Amino acid sequence: MTDDHPVFVGPDPDRNLERSLRLGAFIDRAYDEGPPLVVEGVLRRTVGLAMEAEGCHAALGGRCDVVAADGRHVETEVVGFSGERLYLMPVADMRGVSPNARVIPISGSPEVVVGDDLLGRVLDGRGNPLDGGKPIARGKTVSLVRDSINPLKRKPIRTQLDVGIRSINSLLSIGRGQRMGLFAGSGVGKSMLLSMMTRNTEADVVVVGLVGERGREVQEFIDHSLGSDGMKRAVVVATPADDTPLMRMHGAWLTAAIAEHFRDQGQNVLLLMDSLTRFAQAQREIALAIGEPPATKGYPPSVFAKLPQLVERAGNGSEGGGSITAIYTVLAEGDDHNDPIVDAARAILDGHIVLSRSMADAGIYPAVDIESSVSRAMNQCTSDTQQQLISRFRQVYSVYQENRDLVAVGAYQPGSNPQLDEAIALWPSIVDFLRQHQNQSVDSATSLAQLRELFDAASGTEPADEPALND
Repeated sequence: MTDDHPVFVGPDPDRNLERSLRLGAFIDRAYDEGPPLVVEGVLRRTVGLAMEAEGCHAALGGRCDVVAADGRHVETEVVGFSGERLYLMPVADMRGVSPNARVIPISGSPEVVVGDDLLGRVLDGRGNPLDGGKPIARGKTVSLVRDSINPLKRKPIRTQLDVGIRSINSLLSIGRGQRMGLFAGSGVGKSMLLSMMTRNTEADVVVVGLVGERGREVQEFIDHSLGSDGMKRAVVVATPADDTPLMRMHGAWLTAAIAEHFRDQGQNVLLLMDSLTRFAQAQREIALAIGEPPATKGYPPSVFAKLPQLVERAGNGSEGGGSITAIYTVLAEGDDHNDPIVDAARAILDGHIVLSRSMADAGIYPAVDIESSVSRAMNQCTSDTQQQLISRFRQVYSVYQENRDLVAVGAYQPGSNPQLDEAIALWPSIVDFLRQHQNQSVDSATSLAQLRELFDAASGTEPADEPALND
């Protein structure tokens, strides 16, 4: 026998050898099948949001408990390492943590519970209920972060999703499985537009992620935007601005994971996230706290790597499966549409809806700027007739916008430009077409019929038969 196993000594050598072999095999089996040993570490440094631990080992994305002075366990996540030191980021408040506190690695990766029991509930970034209702029943669990679908296995975008907003249904048609950005500065009507989509959409399930926004807006969104009927088919994940950066990021990942579950069940999901900018800012706070150098206007490179990882989880599933149509709000701070996050989002999304402050100031809601907005998948889910109407609308809209100052000061002489004459005549009808009350819902077929009637009325012809939509 080797020194690794005990050796029995007695008068019967054969019996001693047999007993030694059995005990050695038992020890080996217990070592292989038993729980892994956990090596604890100690907390060496805390600066700002970041903690540094020594003496323990954990993988990136793994979890560790830091034992506070009062015995409370503060959950953290491993966000980096340097040599023998781990960089930890707390999930919740870290008050009470003292120097040389115990750091205990936790096995396994973060998982969340998914299922139909989530419908009608309001959750935090960990998946715990915030609405005071009964605890979420333990059921199927999925990883908080998972890989996106193989792009070659996704079914193409062919069917339009009705969002109940006339200007979007007719001029910026969104296909099922498309990922759109809603770009605007503060106070231009992003939240109102999201609430209209939430109430009016034809999707089977609505998953809403309120990431990094004001806590006051959570209750308002539930009461005024969703209502009791809307909540029956909705799941809301709320991580307000006073949550830790890691919790805000978890809120975005959890929103995507819940939407993926319902898509895998064959349902058509509308995912609304307000906002993608707050998600990026949370990652920036984490990256800067652990020493990652800023690259573009204070944003470290990891921010621009995390954005597509989140966005690519939305979209169509495989043939025969469901879809996730995602709308991400993007805050253009100071109305700067060349902001790094705005520019990055514009590149990775399938289109963008830009809200205009000048239209909002003029009382036109939703303030959709048709000239600056585009839906890249629109041609795959609309008819040739609709595309021709859209092209004509954009042309008339652009001609008027280019010459509106001349018209406003009376410098334009009617009859000088036939295209401008048409635009001036149609402009009141265009404004009425774009304006829609927040409690009004206009389906896709009606939106397209009203677009056709706008031009038929201008030409003095009878409205033609309603053009068919592609299914």
